Order: sequence, then C-alpha cells, then structure tokens
Amino acid sequence: MKRTPVLAASLLALLAATAPTVAHADTPYGQGLDHCTPVAETTSLACHFDLPPGTYDVTVTLGGDTAGTTAISGETRRALLAETPTGAGERVRRSFTVDVRDPEGEPTGPAGSPGLDLLLGGPAPRVEALRVTPAPAATRLFLIGDSTVCDQPGDPYTGWGQRLPVHLKRGVAVANHADGGESTVTFLANPALFDRVEAGIRPGDPVLIQLAHNDKQTDAAGYRANLTTLVERVRARGGEPVLVTPIVRRWFNADGTLNNGVALLVNGLGVDHPAEIRALAAGLGTPLIDLTALTRARVEQLGPEPSKALYLTAEKRDNTHTSVRGATEYAALVAAELKAQGLLPERAFR
Repeated sequence: MKRTPVLAASLLALLAATAPTVAHADTPYGQGLDHCTPVAETTSLACHFDLPPGTYDVTVTLGGDTAGTTAISGETRRALLAETPTGAGERVRRSFTVDVRDPEGEPTGPAGSPGLDLLLGGPAPRVEALRVTPAPAATRLFLIGDSTVCDQPGDPYTGWGQRLPVHLKRGVAVANHADGGESTVTFLANPALFDRVEAGIRPGDPVLIQLAHNDKQTDAAGYRANLTTLVERVRARGGEPVLVTPIVRRWFNADGTLNNGVALLVNGLGVDHPAEIRALAAGLGTPLIDLTALTRARVEQLGPEPSKALYLTAEKRDNTHTSVRGATEYAALVAAELKAQGLLPERAFR
C-alpha cells in the first residue's frame, strides 16, 4: 500500500513537533535529526552523515509523547541497537560505537555509500535526538571469517557478525572484515583481506578468526600453518587473537544427531577443522570460542524440523547460511563467550 501525501505530510509534521532544534557540532557532519529523512512506505528514518572512515560514537534519545519500540541498524544491515521499548512520555538515552570503512560491508563486495548510514526503525520508532561524534580511541573487535560471519548485503542472508554489535556498549566497535567464499589460504593471499586488518590493529584489539567452511582442499599441515600465521601476525601488532571454530551445517543423521562429516566440518581430505582449531589454540596459548560445539548443541536441541528456522532451509534450501534468527542466536553465543572469558571488559556489554 503506497503512502498518501497526507500520511507523508503527517509524518514530517510529527518529526517537526517531536525533534528539538539541535545545533550542529563543529565538524563537517554535525548532529541531529536534520540528517534524517522518512523512508517511503514505512515509519522508519534513514540518516546519513558525511564523514571519513574511522570509529564514531552514536548517542540517541529514544521516546516521545506516545509509546514506541525502536531498533537501529546501519551501514550494510548491521544491527546496532536491539528493539528498545519506551512508554508514553518516557525518554531513554542509548549509545554505541560504529566502525565506518570503505567498502562498508564485505571487503571484496560493493563499495556501498561513503560516510555513515543509520536506519532508525523497529515496530514503532520514536527518536527525539541523535548525535554522532568521533571516537578515535575506541577498541575495535575485528572479525576474520567467511560468509557465515560477514555483513551480508541482502536479505534473508545474515552473518552472525552482523548481529554482534547489539551486545556491545559505546567504546567497542565491531570491525567485520569477514568475506564470502574465503579460506585460510585466500584470506592471507588477498591484500584487501588480512593485510588491511593487520594494518588497522592496535594494541589490545581482539581479533576473532573463524575460517574453515571454504578450506575444502586445504590439508591439515597447511591449515595449521595458515592459522598460525594469522595468530602470529595479529600478536606482532599487539592484538589479541581468538580462534573460533566454525558454525555447524544443518545436516542430520537418522538418529537426530548432526553428521560427523558435512555438518561438523570435516573436509574431503579428512581434515577435522574444529579439532585442528582446538588443538592449535591449546598449543599456541590462544583463547578459543568453540562455536562448533555451541551451535551443535543448539541445533540438536531443536531437532531436524525446528532447526530449519536457524538456517535458510525453507527460503533457499541452504543449510549452511543462517537466517536473521540463526545469526542472532549465534551472535549471542559469541557475545556470551567474549564476556565469560574476559576477552572484553564487563563494562563493554549491554
């Protein structure tokens, strides 16, 4: 159903009535809802700030005269603030930090638009004020991975890295450099991938490494060597490498357990990727997030039929890539491990 001119005018009038006049900051991009425009056919607002690559704090005041529920996403479909309810007359302030880069999504994907793009949405968005300020000292949580991790450009595909930022408060920005189709071999070989991550690492930055799905022809010795190189080069920059075992594929045996080969990432050469990662983490003294074990437990708990909702089984006959629900659940597992293992300080989490 198309929005009528009357509805569009009403929405703009509502914005004018609820948004205070906000002075521009002494920067090229400023602040305020004057950077936002209504999205056709919705009650959402699209906001754009012309700014160079870097890390930026975003502070929003949510609420209004009527009750609402607001969620915020940005750049390439990154979930930045989970749905936040506000009662009639209630105002709440929330902040988060965003990594702005070029290209904004997958490193080998489309460039996207320069600057910072935010979508103020949710079931009933209520945003009274918005401010964007530089945060050059923010910690960056780097992600190295494949299509199960990356900022997927198109619905319904969603990587778990896309859903991770909602768990973090201001001060930590997720820098998702995962890229579809990459293996340990190609991530090291392509200058647009690890070389760029390496150049951006600062002392103390955590770097999560989940590469396995596309190492179908990588032998065990080569796989270990590639992961070791990644770990050593991260450490040389002062970063904190964290090895992550891959999410499972949804591939069941007749007894309701996951297949020990396809589902649990044993490649055609007999290389058991999760086992190799676990052993290497122990040998190198590197923190380990055993996402294979965690996602296996969740998929087997749900069983063959309900677990389809975690993947794109129904939509794409795809049992490897996750839906929004699956990516959301898996991101929560990663966030819980980051917190439990002290890989980020307690104050970093929502």
